[in-house]
Amino acid sequence: MAYKLVALDVDGTLLNDNHVMTEQTMQTVMEASRQGIEIVLCTGRGPQNTIPFLEEMGLKGYVISHNGAATVEVESRKVVHQFALDHHALKPYMEHCRQQGIHFDINTPFGMYVDQVEALAGPVRYMYEKYLMMPSNLPAWEELDGPVVKFTAFGESKDMDALFQAWSQWTPVYNMLRSGEYFIDLMQEEASKGNALKLLAEQRGYKREEILAIGNYYNDVTMLSYAGLGIAMDNSPVDVKAAADEITLSNNEDGVHAALLKHCLV
Repeated sequence: MAYKLVALDVDGTLLNDNHVMTEQTMQTVMEASRQGIEIVLCTGRGPQNTIPFLEEMGLKGYVISHNGAATVEVESRKVVHQFALDHHALKPYMEHCRQQGIHFDINTPFGMYVDQVEALAGPVRYMYEKYLMMPSNLPAWEELDGPVVKFTAFGESKDMDALFQAWSQWTPVYNMLRSGEYFIDLMQEEASKGNALKLLAEQRGYKREEILAIGNYYNDVTMLSYAGLGIAMDNSPVDVKAAADEITLSNNEDGVHAALLKHCLV
């Protein structure tokens, strides 16, 4: 099959555990682009700390950010599609986090907000530095730079397990998913990487069978299931591997390089 669009998750997929894109993987992605394949990064990150990876490779096109909640054109920074959520319903989640001492941030397509930037310290500050994105102080809702597209809770794995279990007992309001071992995301009900990829593919004129997707975590399952060929990294949880059509090497073994070499390069 001649694939025309490749959707790549970023953390745990395109990047190794040191949050670095290796030279081999980068060169292979660039070669796929040179051969006419459109490269789309599909990530839980925002566009500000996703677009630089494409620009580093000299690529344009689109990024699907915030786990599918906002799709952005690289050159113009224009939001071509977004799933805005009802921020009024976030109040009980915010209060619960504050009562339990759980850190959270609120995301618009291009903005990230927390209660007190000046109070960020320890693992929380390190997390933002590692992902190359520092938030701003949360203003009044009407002063945000755009609609809210994602709410993220961050903490130790065991705390996120307990929080996920607790929120699972609440009346469902949002699409709630684990986007990483230390993260829980709340988004609009229809927001997902799979739905965003479907919308972008239709806009770009690609058939489902012309799409290859590679990912490694639960937030990638809808994308892997939608694509004509869904490939899970070897570092994926068992459930994610089960949702994929194929398994490639881990992110520390250039699994993206191996998958593209097998299925896309001529």
